[in-house]
Amino acid sequence: MTSFSLECGACGEGMEVAPRASVCPACSKPLLVRYPVGDMDGPALIETWSRRHCDIGMWRFREILPIAGGETPVSLGEGATPLLALGDISGLEGLRAYVKDEGRNPTGSFKDRGLSAAVTRAVLDGTSSFVIPSAGNAGVSLAAYAGRAGKRARVYLPADTPEMVVRRTGAAGGEVRLVDGLITDCGAQAREHAVRTGALDLSTLREPYRIEGKKTMMLEIVQALDWRAPDAIVYPTGGGTGLIGSWKALGELAAIGIVAATTRCYAVQADGCAPIVRAFDEGAHTAEPWLGARTRAYGLRVPSALGDGLILKALQESGGGALAVSDEESEAAAVELGQAGVSASIEGGATLAAARRLRDEGRLVDGETVVLFNTAHALVY
Repeated sequence: MTSFSLECGACGEGMEVAPRASVCPACSKPLLVRYPVGDMDGPALIETWSRRHCDIGMWRFREILPIAGGETPVSLGEGATPLLALGDISGLEGLRAYVKDEGRNPTGSFKDRGLSAAVTRAVLDGTSSFVIPSAGNAGVSLAAYAGRAGKRARVYLPADTPEMVVRRTGAAGGEVRLVDGLITDCGAQAREHAVRTGALDLSTLREPYRIEGKKTMMLEIVQALDWRAPDAIVYPTGGGTGLIGSWKALGELAAIGIVAATTRCYAVQADGCAPIVRAFDEGAHTAEPWLGARTRAYGLRVPSALGDGLILKALQESGGGALAVSDEESEAAAVELGQAGVSASIEGGATLAAARRLRDEGRLVDGETVVLFNTAHALVY
């Protein structure tokens, strides 16, 4: 079995793995999965991961995923998404710019990676029902993966969530509850449901395994770049699980001896909901909730992220940064990505708008390899 333990990402408290692991009992912050990466053989792992067929998607990296050798994941074929070269797209000339196109996942977004990992571990540990608050894509994904495992899922969505998302969640078997308010209000009701019914709460960073699925995006990027880390990534940041997971993956690969963790991480948010940007600019280690959050990029409408400290730590340690863009900039850039063959969500468009600004400011320089994350397909809107 893959050996792993749990550790608080804030206070460093370590603990043994137990079913239904949630947050740190000492400080209520997110738990991280730790593996004995210092004992692993880098060249041997590269050979193993390279020879596995892409049909197993993200699970090709199971040596650093929370699954035993004889266990079968709950999978819909997530992962193995393309890393697409952008060429000389306007504003990024001179860079080796790529898009990691997560819209190619089974339900159309990167959420499939995290929910596959979380549902897999939970089902193997005996969980029979789930609950999640969602801005949209996570709810669709949980409904699909819970259905694949033959389990029940309740999804709390803001009442103004686009109708297609609501309908898709129900079509995948999810029990939908609409809430007047934001995802934070949905989270409160989800936690009440979990306490009342015993359903496992899969809220962002309230369990440790969604990060493990999300980190496979970076593992695939490094593999596609011939086992080199990119110089920088630009990540659309709401709850921030994928950014945290990317930085975690780089640290693990560095400890194994495969890459050096030198990638600069840049978080992009909407200017109508930018708590991480404000905190980074102030040099803070935590982010105060954003009042009156407004953005049409509903994946970025997260006024308070439980993993704020981990996000800011990744930005600071990597030498990266945070910036906010307008919805209009994001939507226009999403159209440009579409014209380049990448069917991008508004959140994906935000990364192109942000990368252009970083380029103009000299924070991305000639010859660098830069990866933008398109976290969902345009059709999710």
